[in-house]
Amino acid sequence: MSNKLAIIASNGGLFDAYKVFNIATAAAATDTEVAIFFTFEGLNLIHKETYAQLPMPAGKEHFEQGFKTANVPSIPELVGMAQEMGVKIIACQMTMDVMNLKKEDFIDGIDVGGAVTFLDFAQDASVTLTF
Repeated sequence: MSNKLAIIASNGGLFDAYKVFNIATAAAATDTEVAIFFTFEGLNLIHKETYAQLPMPAGKEHFEQGFKTANVPSIPELVGMAQEMGVKIIACQMTMDVMNLKKEDFIDGIDVGGAVTFLDFAQDASVTLTF
């Protein structure tokens, strides 16, 4: 069995970002090879103009103070940590084409690929998650 984690990020909210990057960095910290495939709304989590200002879900504003009190890193900080730890970030080419987005619209250091790119990584992953 491999020591690989494959994550599909298809939702683009703040809580989705925390789930994706918390799991990815935790796994990378245990020497697990991690790849995240961002598709559809999940692309918001790595988009230069949105990832730093993802809104708190309606009715969940009380979490904002909890994040501060618990010293939870911001999404840009978590993304940076993930990249420093070697987490592979793959933006879905098909979704980018549909949404008329270019690689330059996203944070630096990402890969762009299709489903086959992700499947090549995921085919022998010991764990696959979807958020």
